Amino acid sequence: MDWMALIAAFGGGLFGAALGAVPVFIFTGVLALLGVAAAASGHLELLQVAFGPVLGPHVSFGGGVAAAAYAGSRGVLKTGRDIGSPLMGVGRMDVLLVGGAFGSLGYALNAALVATGAAAWTDSVAVTVVITGIAARYMFGHGGLMGRLPAPPARRFRPTDSATWLPWQQDWQHVLVIGAGVGLVSAYLTGASGLQAGRETLGFAISTVSLVFLVMGNKIPVTHHISLTAALAVIHGGGLITGAVTGVLGAVLGEVASRTTLIHGDTHIDPPAVAIGLVATILLTMRAAGVTVPPF
Repeated sequence: MDWMALIAAFGGGLFGAALGAVPVFIFTGVLALLGVAAAASGHLELLQVAFGPVLGPHVSFGGGVAAAAYAGSRGVLKTGRDIGSPLMGVGRMDVLLVGGAFGSLGYALNAALVATGAAAWTDSVAVTVVITGIAARYMFGHGGLMGRLPAPPARRFRPTDSATWLPWQQDWQHVLVIGAGVGLVSAYLTGASGLQAGRETLGFAISTVSLVFLVMGNKIPVTHHISLTAALAVIHGGGLITGAVTGVLGAVLGEVASRTTLIHGDTHIDPPAVAIGLVATILLTMRAAGVTVPPF
């Protein structure tokens, strides 16, 4: 445990709350994209900053998610699921302090996963985002892990106009098509980029930066869980088609996670983080078992 980094993570979580979880995640993506470019010349510092103890998603994004959950529970935010709005404007310093506390918690949890060896079996950053999101749900929300089902005839796992994640990306044909398309792009970028370091981050960074259009109110797809899982498949020895199939898997798992833990909840448990953590675990388990990822 780096105690200075733990203290810095408090500032990272507070910063994530002040900017809002999605806006600060976009900032992480910008640094990651610059970091990939810098990695081409052997400099990994920006990548370390993008995923480190200040701007790493487990710190800044996780802090912003928890702060939104807290603000929603205190009635100063319309819903605790609003992770796109900057929370500086609510005028409550306790909201920002909650973000800071969860930033430090996210750093500590990720460090624990690394120290115990659990990080060798999954994406520890994604898992940390899920864990802190669940913790915020139980601390500040209602309805438990799966949320509170409204009165019948509502169905738990079927989105409706009032219970949804991304209405323009929830039909299964949309999920499959965007998963295949983004998976192909990310797999190609990962395999053909020629980068030795950071190549698995390129598609993820592009997907993350694209979220700037989402916070501007445009109906764009959320794809970082697709691009990263496809890239991970290539890193594990897969080819273009395997990357695309894995991207579809990431897209499907993200949608399943949204229907399971998000659409009926009053706080945010991140579907992309769930998908990334699950796919990373599958790939790492296959490697440990000696199962080869298809090379085509």
